[in-house]
Amino acid sequence: MTRTQRSASAKPTAERADARAFAPTFAAGDVILLAGLGNPGASYSGHRHNVGFMALEAIARAEGFPAWRSKFQGEVTEGRIGAKRVVLLKPMTFMNESGRSIAEAARFLKVPAQDVIVIHDELDLAPGRCRVKLGGGHAGHNGLRSIHAHLGPDYARVRIGIGHPGHKDAVSGHVLHDFSKAEREIVGPVLDGVADGVAKLVEGDDAGFQNAVALRARPPKPGGTKPPHQARAAAQSAGDARAKAEEALAGKPDNPLARLLARFSR
Repeated sequence: MTRTQRSASAKPTAERADARAFAPTFAAGDVILLAGLGNPGASYSGHRHNVGFMALEAIARAEGFPAWRSKFQGEVTEGRIGAKRVVLLKPMTFMNESGRSIAEAARFLKVPAQDVIVIHDELDLAPGRCRVKLGGGHAGHNGLRSIHAHLGPDYARVRIGIGHPGHKDAVSGHVLHDFSKAEREIVGPVLDGVADGVAKLVEGDDAGFQNAVALRARPPKPGGTKPPHQARAAAQSAGDARAKAEEALAGKPDNPLARLLARFSR
């Protein structure tokens, strides 16, 4: 997936002063709007539904972006990531009206839907999983439903798994509840991976982004060492092979097969 590029265009007169103050150094066509979904207020901050906010905060910290400030019915911060100007947006409209804030920002910044990326919680993925998707339906997610209504369906999504409670009647209580301690230990590395891979994401390298997340979520074992029982079995197998080769050489030292076995079993 490639984030779209646009030709430069002048801003309406009434917006020019604010636009210059908001982004004086970036040309039109270089802007990515990266929004995270959640609900405002301390009582919601640890909820599964707020994982989009958590991801944006991890990105802002990792990239050294300035303090959040109020704009577009939300909180924003911005900076350069690679060749892109990236505007981070946390809508403060509550989840069900997220689309109003995101659409307002997209109109002001003149960003097409294809250059809007929304990070949100995903019931259909287990904690620790993360997937990128372009376009499609909202699957009953009220934040996405609002974005569809105000912006259309053609934006990109980063879906961070929170798991399903098992029954639809339990969904509301599940999403509006804090991650458990065990879940936090799983989701935390995913958020770190999102921050690690954001440069790939805004350039449209979704495979590279997902690889960065996977390296954090499922890091390789140090040195690739095998469990003890596997190491013992491998050593026994190698020893048996050497013994057979030596036996063959002792009986027929000029046998080419025996010499080959001896060579590769040392």
